[in-house]
Formats: sequence, C-alpha cells, structure tokens
Amino acid sequence: MEKEKNKKQFILAVSGVKNSGKTTLITKLLPELKKRGLQVAVIKHDGHDFEADVPGTDSWKYAQAGADGTCVFSAKKYMVVKYAPAPSVEELVGAFPEVDVILLEGFKYSEYPKIEVIRKGNSSESVCDPKNLLGIVTDLTKAELDVNGETLDIPLFGSEETERLTDYFLSKMVIDSK
Repeated sequence: MEKEKNKKQFILAVSGVKNSGKTTLITKLLPELKKRGLQVAVIKHDGHDFEADVPGTDSWKYAQAGADGTCVFSAKKYMVVKYAPAPSVEELVGAFPEVDVILLEGFKYSEYPKIEVIRKGNSSESVCDPKNLLGIVTDLTKAELDVNGETLDIPLFGSEETERLTDYFLSKMVIDSK
C-alpha cells in the first residue's frame, strides 16, 4: 500500500529505563491502535546486537558463508537483514511509509515526543527531557516522581489505562498533523 500524499505519520517513543515495562506497554497499545483502524509499526533498538538469522536456518548459513545481507519471505511477510552499520532512525522510519503510527521502543534521548514508563521498584526518576515528554505511565504518585527537578504538568496514566492513553496521544497526533 502506498502512503497517501501529505499523510503525516505520528512517531511516538515509549521510553524508560531497562525493565520499566516499555515492551509490555507497546503490546497493550498495539491492539488498541489496530481497533481504531490505524496501521502501526514498531522500531526497537537492541543494545546487544540481536541475532536475526537463527543458528541452523538457511539464512544463518548464508550469513556464516559471508553474505552481506539476507532476505527471507513468504506469502504474508518478509525479513531483510543487512550486515552494515545501523541506519539512522529516519531511514528506519522510511521503511514504513504506509503506516499511520510508528512506536519507537527506547530512544529516551531522542527529540521525538514520548511517553515514559516509570515503575515502582524499578525507578522513580524520569530519564527523558521534559520538553519531549507527553505523559508518564506509572504506578507512582506525582509526589513520588522525580522529573528532573521540573514541575510536572503532564498527565499520568496507570499501566491499565491503555484506552485513555491512546485517546490522549491520538489527540496530539491530530494537533501535530495540521
């Protein structure tokens, strides 16, 4: 499907410290966004150099034999692996011209608008620049949160408030796309 001319994508980073619940939140947001008829892609940074070509598979054998890249496809999906320096986030976003929303997992230091996940027992401190923060998903109270010494004037969401959170950031999507 080709992207409509002048169609603006909304890019939202779901950020937080390690094990804060970023993946869990994204897996809750995806069905809610799909239910609303939106096409969504997720881009995740892996700081551990993930293994795309599973040992023993044909694509793994090609990589071991020296391929600079592999592509595996079927009737319903495909995966392209390139053995090269990581492209920019903008280039990765460009791989999904057909989607309405791109969720970035991580990217806490990026300039993208973001929702931060802060979970009791894991952290009580924001690691994101407040100017890019749309909201915080947390089980802490406002008084328990440390948002880089800033006054907190953004909404807080509970981890089960997926519908409310989706309504909120989609309202930002409409505002930002005008």
